[in-house]
Amino acid sequence: MSLNEDAAAALAKIARLQDLLGMDHFRAISNDRAARAVEGLSQDLSALAESRESLLAIDGIGPKIADKLIEFYRTGRMQELDDLQAQVPAGVLQMLDVPGLGPKTAAVLWKQGGIESIPQLKAAIDSGALLDLPRMGEKSIQKLKESIAIAEEGQKRLPLGVAMAVAEDFVESMRRVKGVVDATYAGSLRRGKETIGDIDVLVCVKKPDDAPHVAEHFRSLPRVNQVLTAGATKSSVRAAIRADNGRVGNGSTELRSKGGEIEEVSGPSVQVDLRVLPIEHWGAALMYFTGSKEHNIRLRERALKQGRTLNDYGLFPEDGEDTPPQTRGIKPIASRTEEEIYSAMGLPYIPPELREDRSELELTKTPRLIEIDDIKAELHAHTTASDGSMEIEELATEAKRRGFHTIAVTDHSKSSAIAGGLPVDRLLEHINAVRRVNDRIKGITVLAGSEVDILADGSLDYPDDVLAQLDVVVASPHTALSQEPSVATERLLRAIRHPHVHILGHPTGRLINRRAGLSPDMAKLIAAAVEHDVALEINAHWMRLDLRDVHVRAAVDAGCKLAIDCDVHAPGDFDNLRFGIMTARRGWLTPDLCINTWSATKLHDWLQSKRSGGTSNAPPSKKVPTKQPAKRSTTEAATKSRTKRS
Repeated sequence: MSLNEDAAAALAKIARLQDLLGMDHFRAISNDRAARAVEGLSQDLSALAESRESLLAIDGIGPKIADKLIEFYRTGRMQELDDLQAQVPAGVLQMLDVPGLGPKTAAVLWKQGGIESIPQLKAAIDSGALLDLPRMGEKSIQKLKESIAIAEEGQKRLPLGVAMAVAEDFVESMRRVKGVVDATYAGSLRRGKETIGDIDVLVCVKKPDDAPHVAEHFRSLPRVNQVLTAGATKSSVRAAIRADNGRVGNGSTELRSKGGEIEEVSGPSVQVDLRVLPIEHWGAALMYFTGSKEHNIRLRERALKQGRTLNDYGLFPEDGEDTPPQTRGIKPIASRTEEEIYSAMGLPYIPPELREDRSELELTKTPRLIEIDDIKAELHAHTTASDGSMEIEELATEAKRRGFHTIAVTDHSKSSAIAGGLPVDRLLEHINAVRRVNDRIKGITVLAGSEVDILADGSLDYPDDVLAQLDVVVASPHTALSQEPSVATERLLRAIRHPHVHILGHPTGRLINRRAGLSPDMAKLIAAAVEHDVALEINAHWMRLDLRDVHVRAAVDAGCKLAIDCDVHAPGDFDNLRFGIMTARRGWLTPDLCINTWSATKLHDWLQSKRSGGTSNAPPSKKVPTKQPAKRSTTEAATKSRTKRS
């Protein structure tokens, strides 16, 4: 991990230990918030920790936190963390890794039950001793037993694309049930986070009497392999995970494993939770279960300052009573839609991707975030010339079918031998082949490019005279991905400064749940990209999502150009665009900064401007027909519909 990740993990652990030890909850909240702030930094912590003032300028970091970060930078430790860990048996902290076992319950198990490890916890469950402890009824114990089994499977959080496939199967099935008005997924999946712990499915019904049979249908769906809890309005199941590559994209050679299955997503199951809701509380529940927790806390604080109370049933007048207002027949001020709740609180509608307590409640107007239908070009795609599955013409035809005015053919360079990278002579032949296809196919411009390896020292994989013949150069790191942050920064800066580079492809080279990749100083890369007019790529494949969301936000704040590309290797990879869009929206990206949204003329002029004298071998832009663009896929249409609502 990078220094930022290590420091964030240390602060998060301090927060967990403080809660476990029953210390001041506000101190735990402060440490947890600071952990998220450090994790979201675009700069390397080492560049900030030399100056206490630089740290104090970061939202969420106060004097005490700043001192801890400086201490961590200088010594690799936090004395407070060491002191807290000395008070808690190591096994007790490990118990917090069990899903659903929070600090309060762990404290009861440890302090009142003498349980100091997961093996001791299992023994207490088997012996029945747990029933003697507070908060431990038979249902709680059964759920805890199942959670331990899940933890022992070592299940990772699911990548966004895999969780989405599971969630949409459930949602589509539930929408067909009699009595259901609407169904959707919520939680971190709706917010577009790169990994998902479990899946929340919300179902809206016209009549309360419909709830029992709706819940029963949910529990009997084909994916369900275990029912955890069963009720008329609440149910939880374990659902089978199937790597449906046709829907979420095959990816490159680097992302594929034997037989076309993705090894990282072949885990046995994921928890899916159902809530069946009456139509009058739909908006409040959707807001509550979408989260994030931190966003919801801020909303509740705002409501209280306004003399109101907010919960998952609606926004109510605050009357000082302890019991929930909906149980006393109090009519909500707003509850049916998220829009009306935000409006009643004096806020613009906040899209789900922004709800992370990153200053979104300071907005006075909802920004026009990028959407799928804004994308008009794909600038990172591979053919059978390297490790793709489509011929040039097939790739171009598919891109045209999806309504794009431009497709760039960017097969791998010679150093990517495992991906069939092209030596110079083959590349020159390939450029000519691309030109011929461009001449034949009407209604789309086919550009000749390359995904050129950034070598370990920052040099590019082709000589300058060869690079000059390409319409598009996507420079990407594929090897030496464990370099020190300072070395990685200089390596990528050298590539950005190269006069022939248009796009810095998947800048860190990470694979989610598989490898961390590089940890460069993103602030320096962003500044250099602005200076040299280079676009940073958001690689839309769900196993990359690189740039990550916090880096996108930093780029947006700096006015840096961004590209959202699917890194296409097979037809289904175009569908990964939705995940790149979600990541871009989490980073507050507007269409104007994304080069894939530009008109053909604007995009091609910019690409040519990178060539000396403003000239290029690129084919002239073709006039795109005025007929209606090709219909998007069902997956894209569904995402567009949800995006429009958000």
